[in-house]
Amino acid sequence: MPTIAMEEFNMNNATEEASESYTPHKDNFTAQQASPRSTLSPRSIQSDSIDLAIDGVVDTSIEQLYTNVYEMRSSDQSPSRASLYSYGEESRIDSELGHLVGYIGDLEIRKEIVTTENKEEPNVDAIEKVIVSSSTRIGEGSSKSAAKSRSLHKRNEKGTRKGNGFYNMMRKHKRLGLKDGIVDELDNPDLGPFLLKITRDMISSGENPNKALNFGLRALKSFEICNEDGKPSLELVMCLHVLATIYCNLGQYNEAIPILERSIEVPVLEDGQDHALAKFAGCMQLGDTYAMMGNIENSLLFYTAGLEIQGQVLGETDPRFGETCRYVAEAHVQALQFDEAKKLCQMALDIHKGNGLPASFEEAADRRLMGLICDSKGDYESALEHYVLASVVMAENGQELDVASVDCSIGDAYLSLARYDEAIFSYQKALTVFKSTKGENHPTVASVFVRLADLYNKIGKFKDSKTYCENALRIFGKKKPGISLEEIANGLIDVAAIYQSMNDLEKGLKLLKKALKIYNNVPGQHSTIAGIEAQMGVMYYMLGNYSDSYNIFKSAVTKFRASGEKKSALFGIALNQMGLACVQRYAINEAADLFEEARTILEKEYGPYHPDTLGVYSNLAGTYDAMGR
Repeated sequence: MPTIAMEEFNMNNATEEASESYTPHKDNFTAQQASPRSTLSPRSIQSDSIDLAIDGVVDTSIEQLYTNVYEMRSSDQSPSRASLYSYGEESRIDSELGHLVGYIGDLEIRKEIVTTENKEEPNVDAIEKVIVSSSTRIGEGSSKSAAKSRSLHKRNEKGTRKGNGFYNMMRKHKRLGLKDGIVDELDNPDLGPFLLKITRDMISSGENPNKALNFGLRALKSFEICNEDGKPSLELVMCLHVLATIYCNLGQYNEAIPILERSIEVPVLEDGQDHALAKFAGCMQLGDTYAMMGNIENSLLFYTAGLEIQGQVLGETDPRFGETCRYVAEAHVQALQFDEAKKLCQMALDIHKGNGLPASFEEAADRRLMGLICDSKGDYESALEHYVLASVVMAENGQELDVASVDCSIGDAYLSLARYDEAIFSYQKALTVFKSTKGENHPTVASVFVRLADLYNKIGKFKDSKTYCENALRIFGKKKPGISLEEIANGLIDVAAIYQSMNDLEKGLKLLKKALKIYNNVPGQHSTIAGIEAQMGVMYYMLGNYSDSYNIFKSAVTKFRASGEKKSALFGIALNQMGLACVQRYAINEAADLFEEARTILEKEYGPYHPDTLGVYSNLAGTYDAMGR
């Protein structure tokens, strides 16, 4: 049987600063050419988009997208405008639809400790700590409602409230221990908005999410009962979005999915911009949820649907549509779909150049993303041009940290072009800023050490490279408040890639196992875990441990399939490497199947003349020969 050499697989490198953003899903199996900043880890859970924002000026997050669509409806500057977004904070959509719920503009709530006469009765939760001010108006604000509102502030001689209104009714049932005691009142059209407001306040204040979920479900039931005519209710949509946010906060993503799917079905585009807003926001939040679950394929489907809806309503020259284009382009970068990412990013760049002043902040964010995409495609000269233009705009506006982050990207481009002195200068410049602003033991500083270690490794200065690796590991080994474990794990993966390239495989495996242990405790990170496992599989192969290599590749491939990565180039490379492990174990038929699947994927993603595709051809030819074909 002919010898089938292990192929050295490498993909174009891209970077994003560890403390500022997740590592893009541009990963690498190789030991010789792998950059530590482009490992098999798809992305950090820290963020659902690449952080290309300019601090305090341009926000490319989903929160900003919801802000953009808010402006579709009118120039009304409702207090509900200032809200938070999903995954850890309040869902944006509830505020963006707030103008459709009569109570938001006029309902003022302030907390006050309520003293009860019976000291043995159970504690009353958030609903028993609110007093509705005399300016409260729910719905049409009838004189009867106003009288109710005023009565809530009247106290008897013993210091207790008068017994009327929602407050006392709900408090009474609470004292009786009847958690569902308000069921009989759910047909009251005022109750749904009231409960929803409480739910939103509980989310924003960080109270027990299970309690918030209870109130949210009651609000939903009330909206459903009061919507017997079946007409599309945007109050109901708001409630569904809030419930989905709570489920996501609880890590129950599978519960959030059907809730969001229902929220998308309710709005009718023909009924106006408010309905378009609701459907757009639902699509984007559903895309975010799938992304949190690691299902990139479904995530992209809903992002694209949301983008199409916004384009229909705003027009494809609106700057807000441009920001959404950039956001969706970032998602395509995660999926290694660089051609589609470049197309969308170019649209954003053209829109912002056409609508704004020269060298606008939006254009700077577009160029930073475009630089990353060009870097990923191997067009380092173009990447350098975009990075420099973005840096100039940021420097003019005093965005020091953003300039330092772009300096790291500039250094990466110089490194890829073998312009080592210029790369060192860019890295050192960024390092100085990060040390002075974030402190010498911040993971961002460690990320620059990793870049310098990679550079010195490439030019053969292994002692200097190991020194920078040790400095980075010293920082990653310290626990600091506000620094996520996932960020530390990404740093360990980066350093492991350098040790792999220096053939210190045992050290690299040790670091990858630590990173894997961190990510195993994080839900929705199948793609990330699969990437780490695949990189470990390569190291086991290089050590001659083919059984462990095969087993861990098998686990990685299963996770890639489950997370919707079965069409990506990364998955094709993993299949090829697993096929090599099969050859070493004399499982020739299985190897042939894996090589054939890898060939199909890489031909589509890279074309027939890409080095990775040619490597699969060579492996497949050798396998056919061994099979007598």
